[in-house]
Amino acid sequence: MRIAFFSWRDLAHPQAGGSEVVVDHLASGLQQRGHEVVLLSGGPVAERPYRVLSTGGTYAQYLRAPIEYWRRVRPVDVIVDVENGIPFFAPLWQSAPVVCLIHHVHTDQWGMQFPGPVAGVGRWLEGSLMPRVYRAVQFVAVSPSTRDELVTLGVDDRRVTTIEMGCEPVAAAGPRSSTPRFLVLGRLVPHKRVEIALRAWEHVQPALGGTLVVAGDGPELSRLRDGSPPGVDFTGYVSAERKAQELGAAWLLVHPAHHEGWGTVVMEAASVGLPTLAFDVPGVRDSIVDGVTGTLVADERAFVDAWLRLGADPGALHRLGEGARRRASTFTWERAIERFESTLVAAAADPT
Repeated sequence: MRIAFFSWRDLAHPQAGGSEVVVDHLASGLQQRGHEVVLLSGGPVAERPYRVLSTGGTYAQYLRAPIEYWRRVRPVDVIVDVENGIPFFAPLWQSAPVVCLIHHVHTDQWGMQFPGPVAGVGRWLEGSLMPRVYRAVQFVAVSPSTRDELVTLGVDDRRVTTIEMGCEPVAAAGPRSSTPRFLVLGRLVPHKRVEIALRAWEHVQPALGGTLVVAGDGPELSRLRDGSPPGVDFTGYVSAERKAQELGAAWLLVHPAHHEGWGTVVMEAASVGLPTLAFDVPGVRDSIVDGVTGTLVADERAFVDAWLRLGADPGALHRLGEGARRRASTFTWERAIERFESTLVAAAADPT
């Protein structure tokens, strides 16, 4: 098949995250299976095993994407419209079958990142207009939580296929730290709520000692770093090699996010036997099995208590880490790509 992906960012973007990792794996895997794949994405972009076209800046791309498609891409057998808050509304401007890939619904996130009027428009586009425009489209959700969120918006549950994405095993560099070492890993954006980890650390550090490493870059870095408590190490951007080192050295991944699509960083940590402490929220509750691969809590007080308890119990950390490692090994990219390919084939064969 000829397959066109429309995505907000390419993996080369400095703010690329889990969504871009997923799209790259799916596009590369489909290309390796003999399909002809093209990605249309806002810049910057980089060379990939598949064809990549830049469609402009952060917001202009939504106007340029249809133009670039008609000028340089069409015809295709199926379009993958990646919904990162706002989809590309592909059913409105072309006739090829569409599959909408969605990581999570952004209902609360709009107000975290944008002023009131802009957030209101975003919520309307995603919550009201999108379900209407895509009422005849097949959706792929990356977790049961995302599927439930789509159904809440009014999407027919018969049109939602849940495909948990694969986990690329991380080759951890070096042994665990001999002293307490805890890790926050990911893009520093509002919905990750890293400030909760910093507030909790004020209670944890006096009892356990050690270091809290905050690894990652993003618009929240300066705010979080200013006035952070003692014992916190902000690394900024980390390479793949540095990420592996931090995952290998840490005792526990601390992940206070408000929501996730699936929790890529949780599964990366799990692949090296590192359990996660997190909140029982959409997406995260799908990537963590409470009491088996990590610990889920309901509020900040419980977050502090669980961190203190786990940090003082090496046996519990080891048991959860081994459970996390075993579960992570069952989520392969081969499995995810095969299921995604089947979904595209079915959509191309029966666009209604």
